[in-house]
Amino acid sequence: MSRACILVTGAAGGTQGGTGRLVAETLLRQGRHVRAFVRRRDQRSEGLERLGAEVFVGDLLDFRSVRDASAGVGAVYFAYPVQAGLPEATANMAVAAREAGVERLVNLVMLTSAPDAPTPRMRLNHLSEQVLDWADIGAVHIRAAVFYENLYGLVRATVAGADVVRLPWGDDSTIVPLVGAEDVARVAAGLLVARDLPPGSRHPMVAAAPALRDIVATFSRVLARDIRYENLSDEAWRQWARDDGINDHAVDHLSHLWRFLRTQPAAASARRFQTSAETWERFGRPDPVTFEDFLIGRRETMAGNL
Repeated sequence: MSRACILVTGAAGGTQGGTGRLVAETLLRQGRHVRAFVRRRDQRSEGLERLGAEVFVGDLLDFRSVRDASAGVGAVYFAYPVQAGLPEATANMAVAAREAGVERLVNLVMLTSAPDAPTPRMRLNHLSEQVLDWADIGAVHIRAAVFYENLYGLVRATVAGADVVRLPWGDDSTIVPLVGAEDVARVAAGLLVARDLPPGSRHPMVAAAPALRDIVATFSRVLARDIRYENLSDEAWRQWARDDGINDHAVDHLSHLWRFLRTQPAAASARRFQTSAETWERFGRPDPVTFEDFLIGRRETMAGNL
């Protein structure tokens, strides 16, 4: 199976986990030929070039640029941010990758991807999976839990400024599946170059599924401060999210997700939020990064040095 060039979308990194950059850096350290798909040239793309990446500036919503980026590529990492445009971007990538003879595409979606999934974005993820499977490009799918990075981004300012986690998560028994972007990227890089991988395979990734009380306790332990939880109404949270610059598509997705999580019985959540040990052991590492270790690495910022 040819792996002469690997196209990595979202390679500059973003605010929603930034797995594209981590995948690109991992592959470059392995000596792979990486074509880094970015929206613009800036310090981030220049950093990738210094690491040896071939930088391609384009837009996943523009078919011509996706087709040009895919020329001569053997594998693709496809991760579209939580914003409008997923169906169009998926179709562009599916057609371009098929024309280019791509043999492996690793598609990043959310943990629940089904026609009856609890959020509109998750239901679009399901359709995206189907389109990429039909394209006959060796698509495999990572279904990732809520990123540590995203949870951290949502509460960093209030933890640093007021010792409080403010979210519409209900009471402290709500269970939230979590995973670190670093581990997702490690698995994605492994899937991109793995041999004998069945097309259409799904790889759920959950590092832990703690209750809200445990998440808050972890913040308190890492910071050596008494961090408390303040439950927000859905409308108050949506207003805060929009004021913070979160796009409407993501606000809608997260609002539905928070409502779903807080209404699930603990036993049902424990069954639902499981991962595949084989995925971790073969493509990642047996012991994923814990939420506590993740927070320890960001302790100074949360201590108030924003």
